[in-house]
Amino acid sequence: MTKVSEHQDEREGATEPGRSPEPAKKASRAGRNLPAAIAVGVALGAAILVSLFTIRYLFIGIVAAAIAVGTVELATAFRRSAGVRIALVPVLVGGQAMIWLAWPFGMEGALTAFVLTVLVCLVWRLPGGADGYLRDVGASVFAAAYLPLFASFAAMLVPPADGVGRVLSFMIVVVASDTGGYAAGVLRGRHPMAPSISPKKTWEGFGGSLAAGIAAGALSLVFLLDGMAWQGVLFGAAIVLTATLGDLMESLIKRDLGIKDMGNILPGHGGLMDRLDSLLPSAVVSWLLLSAFVAP
Repeated sequence: MTKVSEHQDEREGATEPGRSPEPAKKASRAGRNLPAAIAVGVALGAAILVSLFTIRYLFIGIVAAAIAVGTVELATAFRRSAGVRIALVPVLVGGQAMIWLAWPFGMEGALTAFVLTVLVCLVWRLPGGADGYLRDVGASVFAAAYLPLFASFAAMLVPPADGVGRVLSFMIVVVASDTGGYAAGVLRGRHPMAPSISPKKTWEGFGGSLAAGIAAGALSLVFLLDGMAWQGVLFGAAIVLTATLGDLMESLIKRDLGIKDMGNILPGHGGLMDRLDSLLPSAVVSWLLLSAFVAP
């Protein structure tokens, strides 16, 4: 799972109040290696498309692998920046169980694996004593919910007969939201949306995300899932909202940890977690809305 453009809170074109943009940096307002970011995004997108149009269940394998890497990145960032120790082994193993059990057993399988993971995390931390017990267990439960549990909803998009269309609709709207926000933010971004969280995210960028996401949602629901245009409008608007909130939530996490990126595995992107932030909550909302709008 990936975005095609820069992380929105790094990339949108707003300048801080009272500060003029430097002409020398105009060509790279995102502050990253944009060609490398685009190349990585295209490569990851191609891998997703190949999986969907060959053996669609391979998409679940891509999700599982991405979540495993993202979990390691999150655990490493917590440990190095805040001294918080996520129970990595239980969260990794339990996370894979959540994603793969969501395929044959749906919500029941994912939630059962999640509850068992929480129980194991509680026991796993016992030998470390009382100092920091609640902090470490809380972080472990957070990691198990934020990554694999949310991602299991993306896996649950695959099994229906029209599963390819469901996954594509989800991915297309998130990418459209990201691209629309990037373009509008760079061209028109002037008014910060949440300056205390992400100073470079602008209302103009959000407007671009909303316009692109709604258009993509309407087209996807009509042409990929035989849905109604109004359903696509609601779907697109909801995914833009959750994608934006996902960006803001991860920005808060990174700000709290005092880091810029969760990792450096992807050239021009940072860590894989920096690409999953908007996708994870959007997967949950996609599954909920598509289950309501589209006949199984």
